[in-house]
Amino acid sequence: MENDWKKKAGSVIERLDDSFDLFMQRFRNRFGLYKPLQIVPYRSYGTVNRLYLKGRVLANKGITGAADNDNLLKNLVNMYRRFESDEVRDAQLRVSFQGQEHTVITDKEGYFVINLEPQTPLVLEDIWHEMEVELVKADISSFVPGITTKAHVLVPPPDAEYGIISDIDDTIVLTSATDVIKMSQHTFMNNARTRLPFAGVSAFYRSLQLGRNGKRNNPFFYVSSSPWNMYDLLHDFLDINDIPAGPLLLRDFGLMQNKFFGADHMSHKFKEIQNILLTYPHLNFVLIGDSGQQDAPIYKEVIKNFPGRILCVYIRDVELEDRAKIVTTISEELKGTVEMLLVKDTAAAAKHAADNGLIYHEEIQKVEKQKEIDKDDAAGTATQQTPAPISKDTRGVKN
Repeated sequence: MENDWKKKAGSVIERLDDSFDLFMQRFRNRFGLYKPLQIVPYRSYGTVNRLYLKGRVLANKGITGAADNDNLLKNLVNMYRRFESDEVRDAQLRVSFQGQEHTVITDKEGYFVINLEPQTPLVLEDIWHEMEVELVKADISSFVPGITTKAHVLVPPPDAEYGIISDIDDTIVLTSATDVIKMSQHTFMNNARTRLPFAGVSAFYRSLQLGRNGKRNNPFFYVSSSPWNMYDLLHDFLDINDIPAGPLLLRDFGLMQNKFFGADHMSHKFKEIQNILLTYPHLNFVLIGDSGQQDAPIYKEVIKNFPGRILCVYIRDVELEDRAKIVTTISEELKGTVEMLLVKDTAAAAKHAADNGLIYHEEIQKVEKQKEIDKDDAAGTATQQTPAPISKDTRGVKN
């Protein structure tokens, strides 16, 4: 009964939302209120046989780049602009790759998705493969021809040792997702430069990317329940903090009937991780999350459904006793199959990774050094130290 009620209510809300969006689009067109348009391509992933690309066409609200001295008002205004998005439906785009052109149309929320088959073999030494995306047509008053951008798709090289799938909130960036007030403060009052990474995360992740073959080509994938509206901030946060680049797999929040009441956190993350594992059947993975939400139960289901594919699981302890007990219980259930470790900090995870042949033992010192630097930065103490160096052997790509 409850599900029927939700479906009916969701259906009504979706129809009302569609009608309102159409009205607003016509209203803005009529009075020339649309801002210039932009293409927002999302870092995506694929294989040597198929490349997957997702993105969105939106009105450019003028979200400004992050600076260390941005004040509260600027951060709040930028966040408002992210969520008060004007999507462009039925826009026509041209995606160019290897001399071939492909056409794709945006859906009613402005998203486009396309799967391409490479016409010639990919350069396997390259992890990232570039496409050009052009906005060809849009029934919007501010449309002008010639809007183009570059999109990037990750293809793990055949000699990658393993992949890494990581959560974002409270795993690499302080969010306090278990406390609504603190979460709002971290999310809305900061920007990509002032949000804090967890101490040592960048060095630990670079160590995993480097692996033991020294080629720095182990691929990263970031799975989060954050909305796509946060994409630019999270993308910039990774780059600013020298955390390995990877596809960001976020959630669509909206008033559609399957989104208003929410595809829950667990089903979203499990589905995205499942897609990654199915895409790369010959690549095993390390999973990283935190004890604050449902990462441990999600990863348990992944291990159950993909036996032999998960090398180990690191769960960052958010220091909530009841959440820690859940992780400990699941860890006990998994004994003899996959190690799930509840870790206090990245140095503990790095030591385990080194002891189990995932990274070099020399990397532990770099993680510990970066941890101290990050702690000083978080405490607001000016430090003249430079970040922990990237290992000298940087064949392949840095990010």
